Amino acid sequence: MGPKYLSLKEMSKKWGISDRRINTLCLENRIPGAFLIGNSWAIPADAKKPIDKRVRSGRYIKKKEVDE
Repeated sequence: MGPKYLSLKEMSKKWGISDRRINTLCLENRIPGAFLIGNSWAIPADAKKPIDKRVRSGRYIKKKEVDE
């Protein structure tokens, strides 16, 4: 039997994040093995949840210039 695939809604319940966020992760190719079937995503059941790389504080981190 081949690998098992889950839908956006099923992964949303499994990972505890919105299906819209999972759709964005799929569009950014951040979930290995995910592919489109028509206009629905098929995501491997054993896929690991990607690390959230969004800025959490709401402020962008800038490097401070050192005056010499």
